[in-house]
Amino acid sequence: MRPVHCVALLLTLLPATPIAARDVPVEERSIGDLQAMMTRGQATSLDLVRAYEARIGRMDRKGPMLRSVIALNPEAEAQARALDAERRAGRVRGPLHGVPILIKDNIETADPMPTTAGSLALQANVTRRDAPVVARLRAAGAVILGKTNLSEWANIRSTRSMSGWSAVGGLVRNPYALDRTACGSSSGSGAAVAASFAGAAVGTETDGSVVCPSSVNGLVGLKPTIGLVSRTHVVPISHSQDTPGPMARSVRDVAVMLGAMVGADPADPATAGAVTRDYAAGLSASALSGLRIGVIRPPLSPALAARYQAALDLMAQAGAVLVEVERPKPEGIGAAELLVLQTELKADLDAYLATTPSAVATRTLDQVIAFNRIQAAREMPFFDQETFEAAAATKGLDDPAYRAARAKSLRLAGAEGIDAMLRSARATVLVEPTYDAAWLSDPVHGDQYGGPSASELPAIAGYPHLTVPMGAVRGLPVGLSFIAGRLGEGAVLGAGYAYEQRSRMRQAPSYAATVAAGPGLDGVTR
Repeated sequence: MRPVHCVALLLTLLPATPIAARDVPVEERSIGDLQAMMTRGQATSLDLVRAYEARIGRMDRKGPMLRSVIALNPEAEAQARALDAERRAGRVRGPLHGVPILIKDNIETADPMPTTAGSLALQANVTRRDAPVVARLRAAGAVILGKTNLSEWANIRSTRSMSGWSAVGGLVRNPYALDRTACGSSSGSGAAVAASFAGAAVGTETDGSVVCPSSVNGLVGLKPTIGLVSRTHVVPISHSQDTPGPMARSVRDVAVMLGAMVGADPADPATAGAVTRDYAAGLSASALSGLRIGVIRPPLSPALAARYQAALDLMAQAGAVLVEVERPKPEGIGAAELLVLQTELKADLDAYLATTPSAVATRTLDQVIAFNRIQAAREMPFFDQETFEAAAATKGLDDPAYRAARAKSLRLAGAEGIDAMLRSARATVLVEPTYDAAWLSDPVHGDQYGGPSASELPAIAGYPHLTVPMGAVRGLPVGLSFIAGRLGEGAVLGAGYAYEQRSRMRQAPSYAATVAAGPGLDGVTR
C-alpha cells in the first residue's frame, strides 16, 4: 500500500508532460468516446489514467491553476490495470468500464485518501471504506482517479462564504474566466470536468451545489430525486435534502453515471424503493415533440433573457408545447429551509463524525467550531462560522419548530410549488434559467450574487433538477434547468437530451484571465 500524501505533495509528484505509452487525446472526450477508444485498442484504461493525471499536473496547480483536484488516488493505476486485464479476458462491465472519474471530497472512498470536506479538521479522515454510491460506480467499472475540491463543509459554515474555497484545497477557479466563481459547493467537480480532467465527476447537492457549478462551468448536472442515490458515508448537511449527483459534459454521460449510481442501501432508509435502470437507453433527439413544458419567467438581465428566449424558441421549433406558468410566492420558505438545514446539520454531522477514525479529533459539531477558532488564521481568513454556531444552538430533531419548518417548506416547494405549476400547465417538465453567469470571486465581501436561481424548490421538495448548457453571456456559460416531479429523472433527461442535441451549446473553456470587456471601459478621450 502506498502512503497517503498531503495534497501539495501529491500534486507536485505529477508529471509535467504526459507519461502515457501513447498520445491519448482526452480533452472534451465523452464517456462513449473513451469507451470506443478502449474497445478499438487505441487506448487502455491505464493510458487514460496517465493522460488525465498529466493534464491535471499541467493545469491544476500550474498553468491556469484551477485548484479543482484536492488529491489524486495512488491506487488509480492499479485499478486501471485490473480493468484492462478484465477487458483482455473478454469481460466488459458496461459503459463505465475503465473510465476515470473524480469524486467530490465529502464522499468517502476505500482508496488511501482522506475525506476532508475541505476542512483541516478532517485531514486524518482516511476511512478506507467506500460510500455505497462509490462502490456502485466501482462495480460498474469506473476508475476512481481522485477527489475534487469544494466549498468547505459544502458551503454550510457561513452565509458570507466565498464559493469554491476550502482551507485544504484553496480557491477553485472558473476555467472560462479565472477570476470568476466556479460556484459551489461542487466547485472542483465542475471546474475539473469542464477542463477535461476526467470522464465525469460526482458532486453533492443540498440546495444548488450540483446545478450551480454545472451551470457556470458549462456542464450538464443532475440533482436526482432524494432517495435514488445513497448518502451513507457522505459528510452530511441534511438528510432531507442531501444527495450525490452526476456532473459531465453531456446529458448522455450524466444518464450513464446516474444508471450506475442509483440503488437501494439498507443504511439509508430513503433509498428503500430505489430501482436500478438504464437512464441512457431511452434518450431520443425527438423527445421534445408534443411535450408540454411549463415556462417560468423570473426577473432576468437582458442578456440572460435573450439567451432564454432563444432556448424557448428552439424547443418550440422542435415541437414542444410551451405553457407560461406563474411561479408561486412561497412566503417564509427560506427561513423554514434554513432552520431545517441547521437542525439536521447538528444531528447528522454529529452522527457522521462519531463513525470517523480515532485519528479524527473533532467528534462533534461543537468540537469542529472550537477547532476552527483555534485554527482561525488558516480556517477563517475570509469568513466566519456563524451558520455552524446557529446550528449548534438548535434543539434537535424532536423540536416542534423544526418539524413545523420541514412540513412548511416541503408543502410550499412541492404540493403548492412544483406540483401546482405542473398541474396548472398540464406539463411534464418545467424550465427556467438555472443561474445567471458566474460572478467574481471576492475574498473581501464573499459571494455577491442576487440573480435568478432555479435550485430552491426542487432541492426542498426532493425532486429531480437537470441543468444543460444554454449558451454564454459575455463568454460565461449559463444553464437551462429542467425540473419535474418526484422520480421524474426520465422526463428531465429526455427533454434535456433533445434540447442539447438540437442546440449544441457547450463550448470548451478558454482559460481566460478575465471576461473580455471590450473598449467600453476606456471611454472616449478628447
